[in-house]
Amino acid sequence: MKTFDHLTVIGLREWVALPDLGVAGLRAKIDTGASTSSLHATEIEPFERDGQKWVRFNAHLGTVVQLRHRRCEAQLVAMKTIKSSNGQAQVRYVIRTTLALGDRIWPVEFTLACRKSMRYRLLLGSNALIDGQLVVNPGITYVQDKPVFPASTSSGAA
Repeated sequence: MKTFDHLTVIGLREWVALPDLGVAGLRAKIDTGASTSSLHATEIEPFERDGQKWVRFNAHLGTVVQLRHRRCEAQLVAMKTIKSSNGQAQVRYVIRTTLALGDRIWPVEFTLACRKSMRYRLLLGSNALIDGQLVVNPGITYVQDKPVFPASTSSGAA
């Protein structure tokens, strides 16, 4: 059996933070079947700053029982057509922001989508897993410690 010492094992669900957006204590669902990660966002408003495209949005962080949200701003990376699990295509805004999981921090692209009916407000897709050099053991959850809330790592903070 092959083992890879440079890869970190995570479970099917993990605690994450988005330090550049000022978000901590967010539960993420790991989805190796999705290539792009997704963040629950509403009231998405595109705008320009210094000749560049940005978006302003409410990031929803809590559970259905304990609702929390934070007004965020991030530079727009792209618009992407995503096909959902039920086969419907939807055009979404894409941002790039830092993700903290365990003791690792790296940039991840997220589509902004309404995930109101979903249990987890953040879905971590395979592109983020590859970039973070992570492997998933789907039989375990919350393997990594909650990330210590780091200082903002870029000027993209809200």
